[in-house]
Amino acid sequence: MSVDTQTLDIDAVDRYLSEHLDGYAGPLEVTKFQGGQSNPTFLLKTPTRNYVLRRKPPGVLLKSAHAVDREYRVQKALYGSDVPVAKMYLLCEDDDVIGSAFYIMDHVDGRNYADPTMPEMTPAHRAGVIDEMNRVLAALHDVDIDAAGLSDYGPPGNYFERQVGRWSKQYRASETETIPGMDELMEKLAAEMPEDDGQRTLVHGDYRIDNMIFAKEGTDCLAVLDWELSTIGHPFADLAAVIMQWQMPAGSE
Repeated sequence: MSVDTQTLDIDAVDRYLSEHLDGYAGPLEVTKFQGGQSNPTFLLKTPTRNYVLRRKPPGVLLKSAHAVDREYRVQKALYGSDVPVAKMYLLCEDDDVIGSAFYIMDHVDGRNYADPTMPEMTPAHRAGVIDEMNRVLAALHDVDIDAAGLSDYGPPGNYFERQVGRWSKQYRASETETIPGMDELMEKLAAEMPEDDGQRTLVHGDYRIDNMIFAKEGTDCLAVLDWELSTIGHPFADLAAVIMQWQMPAGSE
């Protein structure tokens, strides 16, 4: 099995879509997006419509990582709600097609801001984008997880405790050298764990401006992307992710 994440077997994708996707017709042109490195993402162009393919990387992966099936499930559940997401078309869990699981969604044509300071925008436009980010985040946390069929989308219990435990295990599993500062950080996070206050909502897990597509004209959000870390958890975590943007050095990193 190939572990190449930069290219795609175009013929295999074309055959699969011809058989499974209503309305699909080639020829197919494929371009890899620069973003979405965790789960490689590709633009699929056809004469009549553009799609996006997001795949699980092939090869040996960390446990529970790169769950494209979860991304597909949550976005399919949210489509048509107050939380803007792309339309989901297909989920393929057969590794034999292109070497790993993938899903197909609609291509949302809009504007993406890599730098949260939006230096090229006017103050009024920046304010409008931030207001829209806040609106979408509130809508996300207001989702009725039972009505959306997502009540089992995450385990019960202290979300922060789960997060610290999971990321500590992931770090240990991929550790290549001892970094005392990381050991100290994990110990401090565990020691200062907040009590579980019972708040339990859908959370994105990586809510930030560069994971959103906005209208080319205006400030409407057209789609929230990259749901890999989404689960049922505590809404303050998403809010903290937004606030954290303003505590980091300015720039695209």
